[in-house]
Amino acid sequence: MTSLTVGVDIGGTKTHAVVVNDSGHILEQLRLPTGFGPAEVVASAASAVIQLAGRLGIATGDFASIGIGIPGSVDATTGRVAHAVNLGLEDLDLGDQLSARLGVPVRLENDVNAAALGAHRLLGDGVTSLAYLNLGTGLAAGFVLRGELWRGARGNAGEIGHIPVDPNGLLCPCGQRGCLETVASGSAVARQWPTDHPLPVLALFEAADRGEPAAIEVRDRLIVNVAAAVRLLVLTADVDTVMIGGGISALGEPLISRVRTALDAWALQSPFIASLGLAERVQLVPPGFPAAAVGAALVGERAH
Repeated sequence: MTSLTVGVDIGGTKTHAVVVNDSGHILEQLRLPTGFGPAEVVASAASAVIQLAGRLGIATGDFASIGIGIPGSVDATTGRVAHAVNLGLEDLDLGDQLSARLGVPVRLENDVNAAALGAHRLLGDGVTSLAYLNLGTGLAAGFVLRGELWRGARGNAGEIGHIPVDPNGLLCPCGQRGCLETVASGSAVARQWPTDHPLPVLALFEAADRGEPAAIEVRDRLIVNVAAAVRLLVLTADVDTVMIGGGISALGEPLISRVRTALDAWALQSPFIASLGLAERVQLVPPGFPAAAVGAALVGERAH
């Protein structure tokens, strides 16, 4: 009998859920608005799973497992999530509540870590080490080494957005100055390029393409610092591949081509950097591939 697993990516505005079969193929998927606050987050996640089961004509208890990817500080052992500010969660036993409601084992993982697993599944087992660079409102990374997540000694591996790169830079919400996230993220673009456009980074690139000097300056600063994040990940972990995902990655070719150009320019200046082959190691998560939801399904599958 085919084993079906569910992956649920809970974001600040939407919940994206998928059903994955034994072969790793997505059978069904849906998106729902994410509620705010503990009761609403539980309800929207449960609703997603119930609706998926209904589409397949089965009960939720027929799923082998459920995995959840969610922002914040996640205890993968206890299934609790804390400090998910954008969701209104301070300390929630999300795993236990969903498990009781749905009748299926539920396991939680940080959303960036889940996306790293999803990106690794996409590339296949031939890639022994991967860093997933999430470019969204903030900046963070997840590592998959020899097929397993690497969370670090205290669960903070990949928090590269809070590495200071400019001691005289802006004050970061983390309390440090000049963190990488303050110059290489959606929030950084929004601060430097205010707009009413629903996709601020797209608006920035369009303005830069029109030749607006201020837009070109902000765009180029973003590109250089994204390239710096790629360099940082390779220099610290020497991963085979850096996969760029998150909302900003939807820019596609205009983003990745400029990042590779910046990496190639550094290689021309430094034989050491040239030896790393940085431009060949970086790629984008394909448009439309739900890396975090697929990775969440893997989280549940491995627990099962």
